[in-house]
Amino acid sequence: MEAIGHALSIAGSMTWEVTWALILGFTLSAVVQAVVRRSTVVRLLGDDRPRTLAVSAGLGAASSSCSYAAVALARSLFRKGADFTAAMAFEIASTNLVIELGVILALLMGWQFTAAEFVGGPVMIVVLAALFRILLRERLLRQAREQAERGVAGSMEGHAAMDMSLRGEGGFARRLFSRDGFTSVSHIFVMEWAAILRDLVAGLLIAGAIAAWVPDEFWQTFFLADHPLAAKLIGPLVGPLVAIATFVCSIGNVPLAVVLWKGGISFGGVIAFIYADLLILPILNIYRKYYGIRMAVFLLVTFFAAMAVAGYAVEFVFGGLGLVPDQADARIPEEGITWNYTTWLNIAFLLLAAALLVRFWRTGGPAMLRMMGEAPDGTGTTGR
Repeated sequence: MEAIGHALSIAGSMTWEVTWALILGFTLSAVVQAVVRRSTVVRLLGDDRPRTLAVSAGLGAASSSCSYAAVALARSLFRKGADFTAAMAFEIASTNLVIELGVILALLMGWQFTAAEFVGGPVMIVVLAALFRILLRERLLRQAREQAERGVAGSMEGHAAMDMSLRGEGGFARRLFSRDGFTSVSHIFVMEWAAILRDLVAGLLIAGAIAAWVPDEFWQTFFLADHPLAAKLIGPLVGPLVAIATFVCSIGNVPLAVVLWKGGISFGGVIAFIYADLLILPILNIYRKYYGIRMAVFLLVTFFAAMAVAGYAVEFVFGGLGLVPDQADARIPEEGITWNYTTWLNIAFLLLAAALLVRFWRTGGPAMLRMMGEAPDGTGTTGR
């Protein structure tokens, strides 16, 4: 019981440390999504030119989603006419280049990891686009489109299909600060929380358990921490493999990244691990349902390669600039609740979250929650 208590204590401390940051991130994300319409996104993602990929990355970052919803939304965009490469770039950005991820990384690991995340993300998209140009054959793409049109259900299709952006005329401020604006922001805010809550809780509990029960010596041996060059070479390759095995995605993998960093994984390995939330086993199975087994394998190989290259890139750049933090300074939050700035910020942002939740509840929100996992057009099947 003492060991379980220790693990829960660490998970609770991590939760308290990042609560205000998550509420802030999801609020800002909800504001952006409230004014960006899905029809606009599809219209802008019609090819794989560099400018289009840059736009898709920007729109993806603005449409923050959990990994499952991001994957479902990417298929939805593809079915509506978006280029496949642009849809994949959107998917990557909507899970790995978002505000809340950057804030939680800065709080738990340091600003260097936030910077590396936003530097490595575009590198990953560029590498992936190049691999698609070289390796993706028209026949495979045609088969993937035929499978996508079948509408086989994966996860979060209902959430991905919901367009809760504001309608009507007027400038940004006028629409946002209207009653409809408040309602739209509250709906997006709560729905995004509902989408990531399972993975976030799982990530915190797994991180707490590993931090409490697995000695640092195990990770140091596993990551070759006593051999700095070897650790840097294997880190971006091992990081995604650990992510695939842990089943944790979205922001939920950041607490575990803290434990791995303290255990000795390389800087680039941490970044590659975080990116690999799009390669966990349940999502690979969804790729199979959405696009067929051959495309699922193709995505596994190309995504893995792009993540590893991005990990090596940030290791080289940040190491060369002397920006890699000292692993000896890594810490896992264990203080719990104390009267400091974190507590005051948590109180303030929890009040904001409560106001948005009340608005959500009073304006038809519960019905939307029930539709999150449904096939929105009634055509989706759960077949193979």
